[in-house]
Amino acid sequence: MSALLELKNVKKHFPLKSEKILTREKPVLKAVDGISLAVHPGETLGLVGESGCGKSTAGRLALKLLEPTDGEIWFKGNNITSYSGEQLRKLRKEMQIIFQDPYASLNPRKTIEQTLMEPMKIFGTPKNIRKQKVDYLLDVVGLSSYHKRRYPHEFSGGQRQRIGIARALALEPELVICDEPVSALDVSIQAQVINLMEDLQAEFNLTYVFIAHDLSVVHHISDRVAVMYLGKIVELGEANELYSNPKHPYTQALLSAVPETNPHHEKERIILNGDLPSPANPPVGCKFHTRCPFAEEICRLQEPELKPVSENGQMAACHFAKEVIVEKQLS
Repeated sequence: MSALLELKNVKKHFPLKSEKILTREKPVLKAVDGISLAVHPGETLGLVGESGCGKSTAGRLALKLLEPTDGEIWFKGNNITSYSGEQLRKLRKEMQIIFQDPYASLNPRKTIEQTLMEPMKIFGTPKNIRKQKVDYLLDVVGLSSYHKRRYPHEFSGGQRQRIGIARALALEPELVICDEPVSALDVSIQAQVINLMEDLQAEFNLTYVFIAHDLSVVHHISDRVAVMYLGKIVELGEANELYSNPKHPYTQALLSAVPETNPHHEKERIILNGDLPSPANPPVGCKFHTRCPFAEEICRLQEPELKPVSENGQMAACHFAKEVIVEKQLS
């Protein structure tokens, strides 16, 4: 199956102010440092990692909300890396985003009806159809038509996020980037919104890139999962396989921190030593070697490639993936 969205060695480096005036090399923050991903039609790809690992930046790069420093972005078989102006505007109908903060992503001066109508008005949807569609969108996200005359401050956080989802669906996109859409919500509301998103995916044939740091939420909704660390993808694979048999030591550490639902089942925590290095000055070689319990000399010198480590296509960027797997099985 051909990919709907594909990132090829995409990088995003943000320039930093330098204290040295006369210097050839300008300091940069390497938010995304060469990632390659393919997202297929109808699937949900989960993107997880610690805060500051570059996952939200990667989502914005996929939508061309940020210009990549290097690499290529492909959508529906077309290289959109250089798209701008009218080309990019037409593309907006097919790719949308659900923002993390339901309080900041809605205009407080506009009613919900005005918010939902705005994208349809921009793309020339007839007025009578716009009014019908607003009622329909509110209905599919679990709100009533009388809500359209209210302002954002009159809604709870969960209701605002439902409005954000409705806005993302207004132009009937194929791809939706979900940038931590439930992290600002209560746990009970999170489950409702996640179930809603799954129902909408089936109804509208949507493709999701689901960005989150909550591993249990990502496991529930994703078909495949990519794990990011310091701007790099360190592991990628089918969700159930990755969660039951992680191949990268960083993924193992992340999963060991997920709370256990069974109080009688004890799980061994993997405590990583040291702090997360700065993306402005990442380590040479494997970016994880400063905190990795399996690190050897080669890890400090040579950066590992993301390559297959199992028969079912699971990939990991680790020089000692096989040794890590054996160690996990023995423990």
